[in-house]
Amino acid sequence: MLSPQYYYTRTGRASDLENRGERKLYRFFEILPGIISWTTLLGVVILSWLAPVFAAIFIIVFDVYWFLKTVYLALHLRSAFKKVKENLKINWLEKLEQNLAATKSVSEAESDIYHLIILPIYKEPYELAAESFRGLINADYPKEKFIVVLATEENSAGEIKETIEKIKKEFGDKFFRFLTTTHPKNIEGEIPGKGSNVAWAAKEAKKIIIDSDRLPYENIIVSCFDIDTVVYPNYFARLTYVYLNTENRQNFSYQPVPFYVNNIWQAPALARIVAFSATFWHTLQQERIERLTTFSSHSMPFQALLKADFWQTNMVNEDSRIFWQCLLTNDGDYGVVPLYYPVKMDANVSSSFWKTMSSLYKQQRRWAWGCENIPYMLFGFWKNKKMAFRKKWRYSFLYFEGFWSWSTNALIIFLLGWLPLVLGSDEFRQTILSYNLPQTTRWLMTFSMVGLITSAYLTILILPPKPLEYGKYKYLLMIIQWPLLLLTMIIFGAIPALEAQTRLMLGGKYRLGFWVTPKKR
Repeated sequence: MLSPQYYYTRTGRASDLENRGERKLYRFFEILPGIISWTTLLGVVILSWLAPVFAAIFIIVFDVYWFLKTVYLALHLRSAFKKVKENLKINWLEKLEQNLAATKSVSEAESDIYHLIILPIYKEPYELAAESFRGLINADYPKEKFIVVLATEENSAGEIKETIEKIKKEFGDKFFRFLTTTHPKNIEGEIPGKGSNVAWAAKEAKKIIIDSDRLPYENIIVSCFDIDTVVYPNYFARLTYVYLNTENRQNFSYQPVPFYVNNIWQAPALARIVAFSATFWHTLQQERIERLTTFSSHSMPFQALLKADFWQTNMVNEDSRIFWQCLLTNDGDYGVVPLYYPVKMDANVSSSFWKTMSSLYKQQRRWAWGCENIPYMLFGFWKNKKMAFRKKWRYSFLYFEGFWSWSTNALIIFLLGWLPLVLGSDEFRQTILSYNLPQTTRWLMTFSMVGLITSAYLTILILPPKPLEYGKYKYLLMIIQWPLLLLTMIIFGAIPALEAQTRLMLGGKYRLGFWVTPKKR
């Protein structure tokens, strides 16, 4: 149960707070991301008109920064991918057993680890859910240590009743315990979505299985997976190995790399670019521990989940929010351990090209709605007096900079970089600087293509086997598609991110609710 002193960790928006002063402060923090991003973009436009020399210098410096950042990220990506590739070759169950036999510090009781696996389902088809369950069945880890929960929603239970029954019949007896839960609709104070569903499921599993069977909380690892998540055979062995070899293990979450490749061959080119970009981004993030938070499918100790009082039910991005909840309720003594190990998930594919494009945009906007964690984080840092100031400052800067870059960088580079030439005076257009601005920008962007080369190379390495219905030319398309990245960075990157921050800034009816990504293969 959550300690009363951490009441603020259940805040979903400013209106949730009773104290007027706290509401105003939280509301200010909600406005801040959008204000800064719009000020940056409008500032470049105004400076290009009133002070084109200064604007041109700023744009060139920014392009240099972008080039250096691209090289930096490409190096991280290659390093992280190398570790992932090496880990996929290791028999982690065998390594785990050897480690347990050799490590005197791990008692027999501590090594008796159970995995609580929660799979929320809405209206997804049977075959998609069944493939995820087959992944669990094929996992190279004792199934008598799996507690599997299929978490359903009351408002969709009728539509997927047949799917649920088929899952029960085919897989229900394959694990230590199998449970289906139904999250009631219209609970006051909740936002319908994954967060409220999995929180309900975890509480039901605690009451019906964990407490009933008197399983030690400290011996349970919770894995909250999207229903399209397919684990590699050694995932749970790798997770358990890392967990048992992590000092102060109860104070860490454990983050795999989402490989969006389940249906990658069926996805149109723009959807493939977005899927691969997300895959590579989360791969390189494994190298940047200082920025790493939980995302999508993740694992964490059951005790940490209890201390944070489960996932929040009054906000959208429960996957990243649970990290901030744990960080605050542990007074800063909480982190994320990168697993350098993947799980397979679906690329965004709908029934037609334009429906896929619409779905892509909405998905990216929902991910960008993670900016709702900025006011939560800043307000939590203000309330928590025990957390080290240096850690607060580091998290604030890194997280704020990440969302600011997401919503502004691509627009500054590809659209606003030419504005001094368009809006500047005739006097400016006659300067050497005005002549060199497009040349310098073009060269720096060309050098930045090192990121595209790295991405094209890694694309081939992570592709699943090609379905028979596709010809060899499909491999070529996987390579030559990458120049489309410039388009996706704006349409499916900066614009939805800017919209999300603007909605957070405006508040009220403009706030986003949970949107379920359609799953089609």
